[in-house]
Amino acid sequence: MAERTYDAELEQETNRWMWWGLAIMAIMVAIFPLYRIYEPSARADARDLQEASLVEQGGAIYSLNCASCHGQDGEGGLGPALNSQQFLTAAVDRQVSGLIAVGVPGTQMGAYSLDFGGPFTSEQIEAITTFLRAWEEDAPDVENWRDPLGLGGG
Repeated sequence: MAERTYDAELEQETNRWMWWGLAIMAIMVAIFPLYRIYEPSARADARDLQEASLVEQGGAIYSLNCASCHGQDGEGGLGPALNSQQFLTAAVDRQVSGLIAVGVPGTQMGAYSLDFGGPFTSEQIEAITTFLRAWEEDAPDVENWRDPLGLGGG
């Protein structure tokens, strides 16, 4: 007789846990569509904040390390104009990062990546690239973007 009481109690306890599990699953099924509606905008907001942070960081690095050759606003000088439709539409981010990382042989543009003896981490190079890319929408048309001062250098 004691065994039947134990079986009944066990079954009653098991049923209670199953009902709780079913209730939790129903709540999750009800919440999932809300998550699917909310999450894409939350991710987009986070992506925008990340990009703004990279632009800010990249701008600071650019001002200290790049502006002396490329101009404070990327208009060019000793180095090419980086704030130009021609450069920004022709080069993808990977190319821009590569130019910063390894430099341009035969020019004053040396390597800036730690991997090649320069001072920048890959995150800093990404920040500079993001900063330069932020100019693209309003970039002026600069025909002689490679040599804005007409010096014949790079």
